[in-house]
Amino acid sequence: MKELAEKYDSCASEAKWRAYWEREGIYKFDKNSKKKLYAIDTPPPTVSGKMHIGHAFSYSQQDFIARYHRMKGENVFYPFGTDDNGLPTERLVEKLKNVKSTKMSRAEFVALCDKTIKEIKPDFINDWKIIGMSCDFSEAYSTIDAHSIKTSQLSFLDLYQKDLVYQHIAPSMWCVQCQTAIAQADLEDKDFDSTFNDIYFTVENGEKIIIATTRPELLAACVAIFVHPNDKRYTHLLEKSAIVPLFHHSVPIFPDPSVQMEKGTGILMICSYGDKNDVEAVNRRQLSPRVVFTRDGKMNALAGKYEGLKIKDARREILHDLEKEKLLVTKKAIRHTVNVHERCGTEIEFLSTKQWFIKILENKERFIAAGKKISWHPEFMRTRYEHWIEGLGWDWCISRQRHFGVPFPVWNCKKCGNVLVADKNQLPVDPLAAKPKGKCSCGSQEFEGEKDVMDTWATSSVSPQIILNWAKDKGYDIDFEKMYPCSLRPQAHDIIRTWAFYTIVQGVYHEGKAPWKNIVISGHVLDPKGESMHKSKGNTIEPGEVLKKYPADALRFWAAGSKLGDDLRYLEKDLFTGQKTITKLWNATRFCVPQFADFNGKKGKMEAFDVWMLSKLQKLIVANTENFEIYEYSKVKSETEKFFWITFCDLYLEIVKDRLYNSDARGKEAKASAQYTLSQCLLDLLKMFAPLMPYVTEEIYQSVFKEKKSIHLESWPIADKKLIEKDIEKKGDEIIEIISLVRKAKSERNLSLKENVKEIILPMNEKDVAGFIDDFKAVTKAEKISFGNKLSIII
Repeated sequence: MKELAEKYDSCASEAKWRAYWEREGIYKFDKNSKKKLYAIDTPPPTVSGKMHIGHAFSYSQQDFIARYHRMKGENVFYPFGTDDNGLPTERLVEKLKNVKSTKMSRAEFVALCDKTIKEIKPDFINDWKIIGMSCDFSEAYSTIDAHSIKTSQLSFLDLYQKDLVYQHIAPSMWCVQCQTAIAQADLEDKDFDSTFNDIYFTVENGEKIIIATTRPELLAACVAIFVHPNDKRYTHLLEKSAIVPLFHHSVPIFPDPSVQMEKGTGILMICSYGDKNDVEAVNRRQLSPRVVFTRDGKMNALAGKYEGLKIKDARREILHDLEKEKLLVTKKAIRHTVNVHERCGTEIEFLSTKQWFIKILENKERFIAAGKKISWHPEFMRTRYEHWIEGLGWDWCISRQRHFGVPFPVWNCKKCGNVLVADKNQLPVDPLAAKPKGKCSCGSQEFEGEKDVMDTWATSSVSPQIILNWAKDKGYDIDFEKMYPCSLRPQAHDIIRTWAFYTIVQGVYHEGKAPWKNIVISGHVLDPKGESMHKSKGNTIEPGEVLKKYPADALRFWAAGSKLGDDLRYLEKDLFTGQKTITKLWNATRFCVPQFADFNGKKGKMEAFDVWMLSKLQKLIVANTENFEIYEYSKVKSETEKFFWITFCDLYLEIVKDRLYNSDARGKEAKASAQYTLSQCLLDLLKMFAPLMPYVTEEIYQSVFKEKKSIHLESWPIADKKLIEKDIEKKGDEIIEIISLVRKAKSERNLSLKENVKEIILPMNEKDVAGFIDDFKAVTKAEKISFGNKLSIII
């Protein structure tokens, strides 16, 4: 045991203990352990920039849980992964290396991406180490390494063999900016300024009708007109045709109950394709589509004079020409919500392309049932999951038209067009560089490899299979059958529709059950005004800048202040509060350490206030254990903080000072009782703070106790319910209340707390509180204690 320095040096301490934890393998998973397993399906952050404050927030929260279960005596499997494949990485590499993927071959660009990731990843991962993540970084994986590619390709083969994946040419959601197909889960809503335009069409008999649209650039794509069969205004138009303005092609007019008679003019223009309704209408009527957009978002030859214009430029020119030709009746400014690609914010289009899909719609009930087998924390988040499934209207499009991603293990026969899939023994495989084993059923040996790559979610969604070595790769000594399903999936609420849902889909399809037993959902960090943080708003916070001013433990302590699922404002005063708690813990320890100099570790006869204190400590242990078991770390933080500041520091330490300093007068046995209680309280408080503030607790533990290699390998406190003394607590609480009143009386008279009090008359039975009186008299500086019917403080 050694005395602490006057001040805690967080920078030096954090660097020292990070190196120590890594060197000593404190958090390394023990595959040979017989302890209860606790496996965490850790979210792999995207290597596309620096850690942001939301990362520090949510990853700290999952780390609280991991550290608790480790101290609880469980064998925690907590690997760290990075999400390296996909569009964000492509964009980062293009920016860093000043290149364009479309100007390079796939092999060249993939090699450049791999090289760039290796350059930037060490610094990126170090950010997670700095905030105190207790992952086993020796078990780190990448979603684009050979093991992950093999696992993702094996998943595809399994789905293909089970007839759960298919390739289809059909209208798909398309991002013209990223030039790739996207899935329904890749959409987000965004408000745009636009115009609502009433446009003249001419019926074959010469009659003019008005159709309202926000997208006049789709006039060239118009293939039909719908009216409601019960709309008497237009029944005379049925079975006729109309001429599309400016483009002069004829389209049929059909009755259709999908038309909303009260919306616009009650006449609906069907195009190929403006939205999902258009897709369904074209298919339902078996209409020949007129697709007028190119994959890069320009008008094609069907657009006539507008060919080559970008979509919005074409919209402007067409409106100008409609007005010029007196075909534009009215144009009203509006602001409306549009689906955009969440990655780039570009409005999505529908293009007819050949894509791979995983079947989703036919198994919605299975996915809802699997969700009900998982314990959701908080529980209401399961409703979001179920609502998302209920609202799905498309199967999951998993193919992307990009370079950097997991290749499909697929070839097409050049002669007959048949699809051939790879043999499992070939994985991982790049079909552009390798050939399938054997011949096609038609006898041909000429094949063309699939050029598309998998959506990044198709790989991220098999993260349990990746970390648990479902593919049975050599060098990964993990037993999948023993460890699946994982104990926990921690993640944010905005990716319930993607990562949570898709991982459950893969779990149901591959293993017939949910991939985890529990899922904990974190919220987001908001700015001080309660608004979402975005670079475009200029209101983002970088953890690196915060950590130049505050200890990592203060940042973690702030993150612990949010309930699961709740968003939390970033307020610097909360970090300052965390820093004050660190300082208080340090100073309280500095007070305690000298008191242990002559302590032999034996408790002897316990004084009443020590019994009171230990009783309250047991209750705190019970409450914190119960809260951690249901993932309520914010309650652990608030209860421990309150106990430490008020019960331990403000009350108990002040009460026992006289016994510790004046042992000649009060007796060595009374001092030993205080020493024992101090030791027990300090160690248990350190243990309960440890999951939240790993650095300062390690520093204190190593200096004062050091019974094991690390406080993080210590056992979580177990309450001794025999020490819970309700009667003693009640009497002690009554005495504490009077101590507070004495302090208040001195404060009102501007007197120091060290000033003597002539007499205090206690309204209680002397026998009931006899064990407390010596400490009470000392802490209040009372010259005389009497007993009566009414409290009286005579100063």
